[in-house]
Amino acid sequence: MSGRTRWPRIFVPAASVLIVLVVYACLVVTGVLWPNRLFASGYTVRGVDVSSYQGEIDWRVLASEDLDFAYIKATEGSSYVDSRFEENWAGAAASGLKIGAYHFLSFESAGIDQLKHLVDTVPVDGDLPIAVDLEFYGRFFDEHPTTSAVRAILDPLLTGIKEHYGYDAVIYATPEAYDEYVRGAYDENPIWIRSVIGPANLPDERDWTFWQYSNRDRLRGYRGDEPFVDMNVFAGTAAELSGLTRR
Repeated sequence: MSGRTRWPRIFVPAASVLIVLVVYACLVVTGVLWPNRLFASGYTVRGVDVSSYQGEIDWRVLASEDLDFAYIKATEGSSYVDSRFEENWAGAAASGLKIGAYHFLSFESAGIDQLKHLVDTVPVDGDLPIAVDLEFYGRFFDEHPTTSAVRAILDPLLTGIKEHYGYDAVIYATPEAYDEYVRGAYDENPIWIRSVIGPANLPDERDWTFWQYSNRDRLRGYRGDEPFVDMNVFAGTAAELSGLTRR
């Protein structure tokens, strides 16, 4: 008899826990809940990064979502220009947000060629430093380029950005890319780290400047193929954010 009555008593709480976990997972997947929002809530300067995937953006509406800055995809490699860069650049500037452009680094073209493409596309009047997006893509998820090969591309690009724009570029990196290519180097460049699961911590105990804490937020103001938008915080005040481009 005791064996027959024990199973329902065990099953009910186990089933309840499973239901709670499933509901929680669904809320996370749909962006309703995101664990990192609690950790990021201590930082008051917030911003988004966008590309053509967000589609048409009403920057007046998006800027009203408690935002201070926006990074806008401009270029990739030595020839690609984001199809909505000029539109987003003008719209974000008119909205009153601090704006900056980012360049997606290609492992397949020379840094000097990527630099020329970037400076031909992005004006010098941005409020924030140019950001260089360093992450794996395509076949490079499995075949990581060597550190020397990546730095041979990245070094002249960063040098040229400083010479042309007058300040050090921000380096955006995933934890894996940071560990392989940035760790222990590029001390003058502000770091923008992606850490969407837990708090941001760099393996060399360096301080980060920007933290991408979520890739599944939903805000008002855009209509595109991608329903979510990346959220970021700045490790400082609004005045310190403006100071990043002081020459």
